[in-house]
Amino acid sequence: MVDLIALTPCAGLLPLTVGNLALAEVDAGPIHLIAPFRGGQAATDAALSKALGLEMPGPQATTRKGAARMLSVGPGQALLLGAAPPALDQAAVTDQSDGWAVVSVTGPDAREVLMRLVPVDLHPGAFAVGATARTMVGHMTASVTRTDEEAFEIIVFRSMARTLVHELSEAATGVAARG
Repeated sequence: MVDLIALTPCAGLLPLTVGNLALAEVDAGPIHLIAPFRGGQAATDAALSKALGLEMPGPQATTRKGAARMLSVGPGQALLLGAAPPALDQAAVTDQSDGWAVVSVTGPDAREVLMRLVPVDLHPGAFAVGATARTMVGHMTASVTRTDEEAFEIIVFRSMARTLVHELSEAATGVAARG
């Protein structure tokens, strides 16, 4: 009989430091996609607020309370990370915990490295702490969130974890070579 071994999406790939950039896998806890039904936004917000102290985030925004946080991932859709959702009668809820890789990108060169891969203006004036965008990183669909002045979090499909780490390390090597 085969013994299965549970591994994280970035097992054996991270942590990694290249120049002034550090990459690390983030244990985001449970991850659920929440999409309120038509007319169900208010009931969904009320249930989330009562149970977690959160509401559905607006476009390109995040909400956070303790370890629980929500990221906008499209019109009327958000990922809930770090907490199980309450019963939501007015929303579609799917557990996607094992489907995503979450990687932190930190350091003085974080924005410079991501600017080579992400077609979003990452200048702090346009993409402040707490901003999030569903976009491309290289050729991968991703969610990019600014978590601090020199820190970002990238979420990609689990199957893209190796490619994400490769693309980030190559871009970081290029930035580091400039000195």
